[in-house]
Amino acid sequence: MESQLVDPFQRAIRYLRVSVTDRCDFRCVYCMSEKMTFLPKKELLTLEELDRLCSAFVRLGVEKLRITGGEPLVRRDIMTFFRSMSRHIESGALREITITTNGSQLERFADDLYAAGVRRINVSLDTLDGEKFARVTRWGRLPQVMRGLDAAQKAGLKVKLNAVALKDFNDDELLTLTHFCAERGMDLTWIEVMPMGDIGNEDRLGQYWSLNDVRSQLARHYTLTDLPDDTGGPARYVRLEETGQRIGFITPLSHNFCESCNRVRVTCTGEIYTCLGQEGHSDLRAPLRSSEADATLEDAIRAAIALKPKGHDFDYSRQTVDGRVSRHMSHTGG
Repeated sequence: MESQLVDPFQRAIRYLRVSVTDRCDFRCVYCMSEKMTFLPKKELLTLEELDRLCSAFVRLGVEKLRITGGEPLVRRDIMTFFRSMSRHIESGALREITITTNGSQLERFADDLYAAGVRRINVSLDTLDGEKFARVTRWGRLPQVMRGLDAAQKAGLKVKLNAVALKDFNDDELLTLTHFCAERGMDLTWIEVMPMGDIGNEDRLGQYWSLNDVRSQLARHYTLTDLPDDTGGPARYVRLEETGQRIGFITPLSHNFCESCNRVRVTCTGEIYTCLGQEGHSDLRAPLRSSEADATLEDAIRAAIALKPKGHDFDYSRQTVDGRVSRHMSHTGG
């Protein structure tokens, strides 16, 4: 389908990321403060409203849908939503439905996700050390996630690990995580920590580990070949010739990816953010609830896309955290 959603810089919007909840069973130090105040239930879109909203985007040309949170699988009855949205996969209107998860609930839901048409998932995992995992997630337990990975691969889901690069935390696990993924046939993507939200006593600048350094360290041990792969997301990929595996780099700070941005994000309250690194957003909940007809909603979506900025302003280069945004990553949905 020719996209009907084109931003002011002639980028066709084909990728929608939707947060279905702001709640999570972890409290990762780069994502949330330990004592979070979550939204009242009445402010969240219902599962039926989420379906209607996503379906409107599909009609307007979106081909890829990623479900995020918080932790999306802690949302009550969330599989009802996945099963309903699978109709767009079956019709061919939607190319894929994917999910980003912390892995804690995969042991319960991996088979159901596959049955609903999900074929690929991203699992956030920053360390393979149990003590460090408990420290970075505050509330998480590594064995639970490992069982989830086993269940996901047994169900037939292709798994990619996402690791946030954290200085003086997992910089000594670069090769360990690489070997782990190679042995299990998983892709691995590294992500630079982003300046989003008040996370208490954590030091954003102190956390920052540039992926330029990650790539340089990998190049000392492997032969890296740049790949033209485009998964619709922000990652740039290389192949490690010795193992054949694919490694991705998401670099919002050291090398931003704005020029090819084809995605927007909708929060669990129906706010659309057309740029992860900007404060500007539009409300889709009011037009969604104001009329049972979809014309008003579709007009609101088009109006929001018309405001999409050229890019974000994240910058650590001056040894300060410039371009910070006030909302937590869990609010926007990653």
